[in-house]
Amino acid sequence: MSDWHQRLSPAQSQWASVRVRGAELVRDMSWDLVESTVLHVRTSDGDVIVKAGGESNHHIEREVSAHPTYTRDLVASGHAARLRDADSSLRVMVLDYLPGGLVEGTEAEWDRPTYVQAGALLRRLHDVEARIDPEIAADTAARALAWLDRPHRINREKEQAARRALADAPAGPVPVVPTHGDWQPRNWLIDSGVVRIIDFGRFAFRPASSDLARLAAQQWRGRPDLERAFFEGYGEDPRDAAQWRWDQLKEAVGTACWAFQVGDEEFEAQGHRMLSEALAAF
Repeated sequence: MSDWHQRLSPAQSQWASVRVRGAELVRDMSWDLVESTVLHVRTSDGDVIVKAGGESNHHIEREVSAHPTYTRDLVASGHAARLRDADSSLRVMVLDYLPGGLVEGTEAEWDRPTYVQAGALLRRLHDVEARIDPEIAADTAARALAWLDRPHRINREKEQAARRALADAPAGPVPVVPTHGDWQPRNWLIDSGVVRIIDFGRFAFRPASSDLARLAAQQWRGRPDLERAFFEGYGEDPRDAAQWRWDQLKEAVGTACWAFQVGDEEFEAQGHRMLSEALAAF
């Protein structure tokens, strides 16, 4: 048993040892701010990714729910990884390895062709299915308020403004589609100019516009050319002015509070900026 098993719980290790035999660790790609283990492992049957989570990690279950129905089209074209096996109860999964490096932090993060491709890929995901959800608006407002009930560093004035806005949030039915939940360059790979998608750990049915919140707060700021390039690939802009301000407010609250809890000060600062800008719409 190679030392990569030490990153897993005993039960996860036992499960993985049956499915990934004779494997050697290539790289530990875990993001240690959360209870998540991501391992690039080489086997005689090709390279794979082993992902596992701790007891507080709900992302494995969400990612499993995305496969194979909602990722099937992207997997078939080589733009997303095939799920080989998973056990949601153990919070562990094995996926095919996708070639490429992260777009984030490279020149590709600021290139128009990257965004044309990312827009087209997101549209393919969003087009898999559409529903009407009668409860999501109320549920997401309640979750944002629950974030504010936990420890955070949002100042009192902004917290109270956010609470007032969220208390008045519309609660009617809204159209929802399969969303990635974290659509941004840190979850895009680039390989010889081809963009691929990783990490469906925040997968859920949401308004289509919700997948644009992080790009709007980050890479599109001061770069309208990248935004235009994205919609060149995606098609029409799905943002409705009334819905979009709620998307931004809920995302801002969640970002600021979650980043504080995991100790990511840079991301927390971004969340505070997002909150100031979101509240301006109210």
